[in-house]
Amino acid sequence: MRRPALAGVLLCAGMLLAACGGGGDSGGSGGAEGVAAGDPPASQEVKEFPASREQAARFLTQATFGPTEADVERLMSIGYAAWIDEQLARPAASHLAAWDAANAALKAANASSSAGQDQVLESFWRQAVTGEDQLRLRMAFALSQIFVISMQDGAVGDNPRAVAAWMDMLADKGLGRYRDLLEMVSRHPLMGLYLSHLRNQKADPKTGRVPDENYAREIMQLFSIGLVELNPDGTARTDGSKPLETYGQTDIAGLAKVFTGWSWACPEWPDNNCFFWGSANGNSDPDRSFKSMLGYPQYHSTEEKKFLGVTIALQSQSDPQASLRVALDTLAAHPNVGPFIGRQLIQRLVTSNPSPQYVAAVAAAFNGSGGDMRAMLRAVLMHPEARRVSATSGKLREPVLKLSAYLRAFGYRSDTGNWRVGNTDSTGSALGQSPMRSPSVFNFYRPGYVPPGTQAAGAGLAVPEMQIAHETTVAGYVNYMRDNIASGVGQWNSSTNRRDLQADFAAEIALAEQPAALVDRVAGRLMPAGMPAELKSEVLAAIEKMAIPALRSDGANQKQVNDAKRARVNAAIFLIVISPEYQVQT
Repeated sequence: MRRPALAGVLLCAGMLLAACGGGGDSGGSGGAEGVAAGDPPASQEVKEFPASREQAARFLTQATFGPTEADVERLMSIGYAAWIDEQLARPAASHLAAWDAANAALKAANASSSAGQDQVLESFWRQAVTGEDQLRLRMAFALSQIFVISMQDGAVGDNPRAVAAWMDMLADKGLGRYRDLLEMVSRHPLMGLYLSHLRNQKADPKTGRVPDENYAREIMQLFSIGLVELNPDGTARTDGSKPLETYGQTDIAGLAKVFTGWSWACPEWPDNNCFFWGSANGNSDPDRSFKSMLGYPQYHSTEEKKFLGVTIALQSQSDPQASLRVALDTLAAHPNVGPFIGRQLIQRLVTSNPSPQYVAAVAAAFNGSGGDMRAMLRAVLMHPEARRVSATSGKLREPVLKLSAYLRAFGYRSDTGNWRVGNTDSTGSALGQSPMRSPSVFNFYRPGYVPPGTQAAGAGLAVPEMQIAHETTVAGYVNYMRDNIASGVGQWNSSTNRRDLQADFAAEIALAEQPAALVDRVAGRLMPAGMPAELKSEVLAAIEKMAIPALRSDGANQKQVNDAKRARVNAAIFLIVISPEYQVQT
């Protein structure tokens, strides 16, 4: 299939996957269909060292917020496994500490000011672009789209400091045991507010009150076992005609009783006022918005709790912690967890359509390690299928990752040091996606989303990210990136009279009168895993048509010359970042 012309990019949302790596031309360095040269077949072990810089860059696209020249050099010198070990050993920067520092600075400048959601986003972008522990950060971002809370929800959005702490929790517990991660998620006050099990009370026959079932449903559906029983390779188990459901309404009702009696951490626990308000007798915990919820026996159900084949017997006295332990142990031990969570991590990092063998290998690593998330992550990145380019490999880059890769490729820096990217929710003039601001607990897109009317749909392929790719968002991204390249990224700084994030394009401007060299340099930064020859030819042809006037002997037209050189640079970058080949991670 011939790639869509650059002039038709605004209309290519439905063609992105088919155009490059998903159903037509492969994303190899030459754009040839099938397995790229040097890529291992599925039956072979992944070699310890990348065979080429292109292979190194492709791995780093999966494992970071975007490869840089320094990243490629490091990976080439130490190899895959050592790079993973090095990354996981690096200390994690704290979003919470960054938010607190920003809050203190704002208050010092104006006592009535305070930090908010913008400072959560600033910390995210600072770490995504400059963080040294890229693998940890990338894993945390992936997990934030499985274990979802959203600042679009008022209760969550009004607690931005706690959102920063949530992001730290995912970066920490997301590389430990899954069982521990599930408990931290379940007991986090923001999840309690978001899915309404904070202050959830036991049944009251007099008033007809029953326990809130929201979290009980979602912890099974989204955070652990999914809707249908799975084989170890992620395929659905059936009764011969239809998939077997993992749970039913009785399981939801039984598990809902477990999530009663949980509320704020409070110095006066288990005072009733602590349960309802997080404060009693003038005492409260300033960190209650992110400290693990406590169990309040007086509000916890003593009824028999039946779910997933387990029964917690009728209790004479309430013990919220004991009930929770049984519930989380049951969920964490369920055979669905490995393939269910593993497949989603593969989708977030590597490919939207992993083979059953790939899913099975990741699930086996998870199960064999006792539910270790690090083991699962290693298996995701080191499986031979992750190293291959084929007609069904890769994934559509979500908007946040398109921007982060661009920012890292050109070494953007923040004038203020605050990384004031701001809210990028707008579908018509920004990314149509902001970190930690999904529209619902189901994330920005569903893992199994198949875009109707596309070649992917005809081939039965999922393209999750395409759920937020349509005429408006595709055009919005084009307009946003055109503006970013020309003027810088983020919010306006009155003190510097420009946008906060700026790049130094001096090296590119120096090549402006050498179009082929300019395109090679820009492509090397934005598409280090390889630029298809046809795309390169189209970009080069467009650049060559942009005239640069000769500099007059008196230098009177120096600004005109400089502007023309910068225009060439801008155009080269722009045509690549809006191309389907850039927007698809092969």
